[in-house]
Amino acid sequence: MKHLLASAIALAAFAASASPAAAQSTSEKINMVIAYDASECPVAKEGEVVICEILVEAERYRIPSNLRYSESPENKAWARQVEEIKYVGDFGTMSCSPAGAGGFTGCTQKFVEAAYKDRAEADNVRFSQLIEEARAQRLSTIDADAAAEQERVEMIEREYMERLERERAAELPGEGALPPPPK
Repeated sequence: MKHLLASAIALAAFAASASPAAAQSTSEKINMVIAYDASECPVAKEGEVVICEILVEAERYRIPSNLRYSESPENKAWARQVEEIKYVGDFGTMSCSPAGAGGFTGCTQKFVEAAYKDRAEADNVRFSQLIEEARAQRLSTIDADAAAEQERVEMIEREYMERLERERAAELPGEGALPPPPK
């Protein structure tokens, strides 16, 4: 259950940030589900897009990644705390500090290390990309469906016009022979 809690929080954050604009432009409901087997994915209903991300079964009962990699002091490993302590009092060249000559030289390295750390701890589920793929798949059949519907409507209209012409051409009851004039 690698992403159960993480996904709930991520979904809430995603829905709060990206969904309102998308929901206003389209009237479809987006259901994002994290499953561990294809049979767990729900079937999409009318006006709904279901995005089902299938994750590895081995991750089902793990602590969600957002809790595993929390910056909270309670969740910080001792190894990481020791690593941070080794930089206390570090100044001068390659230190990324305002003190000492060349203190700025280590800042780029710290930014690179932070970027790699963020990338390693990032969530693997990219819902925005999955939503776009699902929309593209759904929209790929719209032209064919619209052409079939247009053809069906035109056929109904032709049948209706032919029936009207037959009715106009047909004689009305009692219109055949006129009765002789009264004497």
